[in-house]
Amino acid sequence: MSTRQTIKSIIEREWDQFQHTNNEGGRASCQGNRPMLEVMRASQFAAWPQELLTSYLADLREADAGGRNLVTEKYARMMASTAPEIYARDLEPHLPRLPEARIAQQERIIKRQLAWAHEFADRYPALGAGMRVFDTAEDSETTTSFETYLRGELATYSQRTLDLYERFVRECERRQENLTEQIIANTVRLGGYTNLDEAEAAQRRA
Repeated sequence: MSTRQTIKSIIEREWDQFQHTNNEGGRASCQGNRPMLEVMRASQFAAWPQELLTSYLADLREADAGGRNLVTEKYARMMASTAPEIYARDLEPHLPRLPEARIAQQERIIKRQLAWAHEFADRYPALGAGMRVFDTAEDSETTTSFETYLRGELATYSQRTLDLYERFVRECERRQENLTEQIIANTVRLGGYTNLDEAEAAQRRA
């Protein structure tokens, strides 16, 4: 399967799981906006190596076969920060328990990616202003930070996928590549801009 086909298959499965995710306040508006989801997820996955994509697709297939919904689990885990009482009472008992070593591994990844996000916003402030707030400390009942979203997503990966993801992050760091910059560059190209500088200039004029 080609990279493009793998990404398409991932998004198909994520979209299906997203449609079966129940939001506490009713169906979210973004659940009806497939084009937006496709752009955001394709921008992320286009930065990934094929081995990582293949492993994550296997996670989604295994989840479907086992009656799990990884998208539901991702959003549930975010509520540990955005709605801690509801999370502790209604959600945490039904989620897979994560070992301490696994949590520590996830936090290493989050620390590196959070630094990249801040570095990107410093370099491209207009584009950065259009992103999520960055830090979990900024979460509220209606606002989910980049850090909290990433923590929720990483928790849904199989150990195999998380190991590959950490290896990918370390390789980006070794090559002095900012993963946030790569992903946003993919996003702006899908939006019709030539590069980040052009998109930044357009945002400043808006």
